[in-house]
Amino acid sequence: MIENIIYKIEELKKEKNAIILAHYYERPEIQDLADYVGDSYYLSKIARDCKENTIVFCGVKFMAESAKILSPEKTVLLPNIDAGCPMAEMADAETLAKVKKEHPNAAVVCYINSTAEVKALCDVSVTSSSAVKIIQNIDKDEIIFLPDKNLGEYISEKFPNKKFILWNGFCITHKKVKVENIESIKILKPEAKVLVHPECEKPVRAVADFIGSTGEIIDYATKSLNNEFVIVTEEGVLHELKKRNPTKTFYVPGTTMTCVNMKRTILEDVYESLLYNQHEIILDEEIRLKALASLENMHKLGG
Repeated sequence: MIENIIYKIEELKKEKNAIILAHYYERPEIQDLADYVGDSYYLSKIARDCKENTIVFCGVKFMAESAKILSPEKTVLLPNIDAGCPMAEMADAETLAKVKKEHPNAAVVCYINSTAEVKALCDVSVTSSSAVKIIQNIDKDEIIFLPDKNLGEYISEKFPNKKFILWNGFCITHKKVKVENIESIKILKPEAKVLVHPECEKPVRAVADFIGSTGEIIDYATKSLNNEFVIVTEEGVLHELKKRNPTKTFYVPGTTMTCVNMKRTILEDVYESLLYNQHEIILDEEIRLKALASLENMHKLGG
């Protein structure tokens, strides 16, 4: 049955000149189906530069929106229309406009995990892997950072001379993990290295051996001589980690590291989205053009 639907998807992909992109947090079978798997920054570059006419973005809505912002001439499909990002929805354009008025000299920096309407009001978007480099290249001393307070706090610690105004948003998946979840593994596996995503809260970041984006966590574990790791990010990343490191062992703290939105997309969704051009991302052109500047600056300032 699975082989049959995969075959149908592959045939539709050729017929429609389509490319399938998947985030590391997607289901294993979705990652295996995709032409490219990666974190937000990598996938945004693939979406911008690919030659295909149709992009099937297996992720959450802000990712598909970013692809459409960068490539308006392409058809961008979100296989499951209910795959949203609660963190992105914690920031709204109306409130941001007020905060900008209160801090007229601040650079406005948004995490790529933001809606198109929010990006349209920002100077630059960042990802967890590009944020530090980009903020190094911003010459303003005051930074409005949204929507993720934890990532913003982590970045702000690297720039003690800058003033950060942090939005009070968070990732519901990363917020769930507690230090005791990690400590309970370390009691049994004291040699295990703790690899933490910066969307986690400060006490969790404080016990990390390494803090980095999804892609950086994968690279660190792959290059490390260590054989045991506690992976403190969404558990979908284990699929890629195990593929690259079949002899290494990975532990996830507690049973909380699952993003229900990233897991919404199933093979049938991908098939139907290609078959019917279902759930196409359509953006207001004025908003798209304003948001485009923030994403172009991300690629420019992030190298």
